[in-house]
Amino acid sequence: MKKTTAPLLHVLGLSILVGMSSTSFAELTMNSTSSSQQSAISWSSEDANQFLNDGGDALDEPSPLGSTTVTTSIRSSNGVTVQEPAKKIQILDTKNYTNQPSVSARAALVMDAQTGEVLYSKNSNRALPIASITKLMTAVVTSDARLNMNEKITLQQGDFSCSGCKSSSSTLRVGDTMNRAEVLLFALMKSENPAASALARTYPGGRSAFYAAMNKKAKALGMNSTHYVESTGLHPGNVSSARDLGILVNVASQYGVIRQFSTTPRYDFNLGYRVLPSNNTNALVRNGGYNINISKTGFINEAGRCVVMHTTLNNRPVAVILLGADTSASRTNDAVRLMNWVSHLPKNI
Repeated sequence: MKKTTAPLLHVLGLSILVGMSSTSFAELTMNSTSSSQQSAISWSSEDANQFLNDGGDALDEPSPLGSTTVTTSIRSSNGVTVQEPAKKIQILDTKNYTNQPSVSARAALVMDAQTGEVLYSKNSNRALPIASITKLMTAVVTSDARLNMNEKITLQQGDFSCSGCKSSSSTLRVGDTMNRAEVLLFALMKSENPAASALARTYPGGRSAFYAAMNKKAKALGMNSTHYVESTGLHPGNVSSARDLGILVNVASQYGVIRQFSTTPRYDFNLGYRVLPSNNTNALVRNGGYNINISKTGFINEAGRCVVMHTTLNNRPVAVILLGADTSASRTNDAVRLMNWVSHLPKNI
């Protein structure tokens, strides 16, 4: 999929096609005028309805086979709840590959995302704080709800803090208004905490219902070392293991909107009265040297520097998980070493 490469404030005529399946997609159009250089995500009513009802998690990238049965409820256009076909996910035992690279992160996992085979593992069953990797589940729960992506959301004071959470900075302000699609893009691409908080607040039933949905989804997926306290990752009580996150990354790769939003290199958010030029938090996405399909970074002191990715290496779909690196540079170096190593591994046919 082609990524956005236009320079900041230069988005004339640019559109991003979010592939949902072979027959359904939503088109996100970034429009601007010569006078105002506006850029905004607009969803046509037809595209939004198509996405909400049948396109949110197209299975155009395979998930590992396995023993954990996952059933997701979805709402049809007439409001009747139906069940998706059960999906099964499993992570197979690690094989002993030679010449494995050294990784400085506290925990790591590299998994063949088609077969479930673990190619590299370090402390992969250990539950650790995951910081903003949390937002990947926030995006999954938001997408599962099939909410109106055109609905306007205005940021409130409560979106900028939460009990027990770490403090953080933000380019967003109380009173900023955007549609839900833009809020989700802010949360995934730029890892804006108020955006992730607002997604939980505006969920049916509010924050408590959203957090319950996050934990319910994790349990259904077989993420047994995972627990969520809130939707941003600022609370150190949000914990998971590298193996659990391997499952989550593979599931998230089935959602076209999450694939597109998490790997958008840069985007100019026009809030009407100011423009916020924004870059992806993952340097590997910004630099464009790898075919990355899913990306999320995270950091709080308790978690260290974290990153999860779904990528394609030597024609093999791969999930890469790194938790607890000391610095952003070491996190990136670990990821590059692992991906370069996997690129030269033989594939079992």
